[in-house]
Amino acid sequence: MKQAVVLAAGQGVRMLPLTKEIPKPLIEINGKPFLEYLLRNLEKAGYEKVFLVVGYKKEKIEAFFEHTSFNFEVELVEQEERFGTGHAVSLLKDKIKGNFVLLMGDNLYSEIDFAEVPLEDDNNYVYGYVHVNPKGFGILVHEEDLLIEIQEKPEISPSNIINVALYKFTNEIFDVLTNIEKSSRGEFELTCGVNLLAKQKKVKMSLLKDYWLNLGVPADIPILMQFVKNNF
Repeated sequence: MKQAVVLAAGQGVRMLPLTKEIPKPLIEINGKPFLEYLLRNLEKAGYEKVFLVVGYKKEKIEAFFEHTSFNFEVELVEQEERFGTGHAVSLLKDKIKGNFVLLMGDNLYSEIDFAEVPLEDDNNYVYGYVHVNPKGFGILVHEEDLLIEIQEKPEISPSNIINVALYKFTNEIFDVLTNIEKSSRGEFELTCGVNLLAKQKKVKMSLLKDYWLNLGVPADIPILMQFVKNNF
């Protein structure tokens, strides 16, 4: 079964006041919630089940699915306490069997890249994007196709390949997430778990073949509006 996990539990403070009443993935882009564009691309790529980890204003996401249908099964998983992305993924341990794609609910990826994720492969994958200005992003440090580590927003970037928070995991991710410690932000970070797997040489790095856009700050909205107008 082609299955995906979408993390959509955060408060989206950088998007205030737009996120005062709705979670960030429901911000409208040209009349539709951002989340719909993202999920339509999973649908086009043939995914059969999608788990959404929800938290902040979860009832709004529940209402979204009451009025919007997709050709895949949807299961909402609540993250009652926001302890970070690593904690959010760990909530799926007893719910998901087999390999899966993991993505963030505020990033737009192409159905082409979703379709090409090697779900039957025994390796874990992290996807990168070549960025002209990598400062301020997590950076993928690699040797050939093996991930060495993810560096979180270094002062001097060792490469221009940024982490776009698109992953393919085996169930090995759940084992390492039990061994991570809280970051300086006081959260259990998914990237810490990925770095533990990378030390075991169990993570491959691959570049996106198509587009990537981020819904991070208000300035991203007009960029997304123009992109959606031209591509959807």
